Amino acid sequence: MSLIDLSKQVALGVDIGGTNTKFGIVNHRGEVLDKGNLRTDAYDKVEDFIDALYEHVRPMMEKYGTEAHFDGIGVGAPNANYYKGTIELAPNLPWKGVIPFAELMTAKFGLPCTVTNDANAAALGEMLFGAARGMKDFIMITLGTGVGSGIIANGSLIYGHDGFAGELGHTIVKPGGRKHWSTGSEGSLEAYASATGITITAKKMRAEFPESMLNQYPEDEINSKTVYECAMKEDPIAIEVFRYTGQKLGEALANFVMFSSPEAILLFGGVIKAGDFILKPAKLHMERNLLPIFRNKVKLVFSELDEADAAILGASALVWEK
Repeated sequence: MSLIDLSKQVALGVDIGGTNTKFGIVNHRGEVLDKGNLRTDAYDKVEDFIDALYEHVRPMMEKYGTEAHFDGIGVGAPNANYYKGTIELAPNLPWKGVIPFAELMTAKFGLPCTVTNDANAAALGEMLFGAARGMKDFIMITLGTGVGSGIIANGSLIYGHDGFAGELGHTIVKPGGRKHWSTGSEGSLEAYASATGITITAKKMRAEFPESMLNQYPEDEINSKTVYECAMKEDPIAIEVFRYTGQKLGEALANFVMFSSPEAILLFGGVIKAGDFILKPAKLHMERNLLPIFRNKVKLVFSELDEADAAILGASALVWEK
């Protein structure tokens, strides 16, 4: 294939969230040529959702169809099985059971479709278009409402035997610790290092320290954003919330490093807007808990992907993964 032909190859990237779905047309350079969104939770039947998605996307495809070739569709979704092309028992989606999503998409769009979970898609996007370009071994950690992850080893995404490998957010970092609000597990990384976990930590700490600026906010306004605002005003309790969060994250990252010896760990998501408040303690506690052979070898870096487009880029990367 010539370089001119390659420049005409595009993919449709679709990121399905519990509330909203983002989609866009992406070229090989990682440029989002066109994009849109629709409500996921407005469709009780998956077939109706796919029909609505098609109606949104069709004008885009017709717009670029004469000068571009669509290589396929990549979909990032909760509980998506790469091997089977299914979305299975996703608790935050309106469609229950095992959904043959790739098959339904191909039937509607006439294009090959590949699915994986959203964190795996983010890792692929980072490898093709972001800070992990040229890396063959790295771990992507997404710190948002929950904690997701994607593991790249020897240049390939680790899927495991059933397609669900890489749920690092649900590994236990404090046995018998905080009970997870959804899974019921005790002491998982997600219960501490997610935005939800930060909110829980902040509410607990502000109750113990009445002098904290955090007590100026009503209960329902305490979140990672208000903690950051207080930390920027040098409130010691808000800073301690992030330090503690960073400690739990760093301890977990040490385990992940010794598991796969990555070149780097990339952090992505809303929580990383806290910057050094969380990055410095994470790095400190990661290094402190590593065997000497692993110390000072692994870069801890923030994602380079634009947050607004990262999910679309990650999903589209599935099309060109192989």
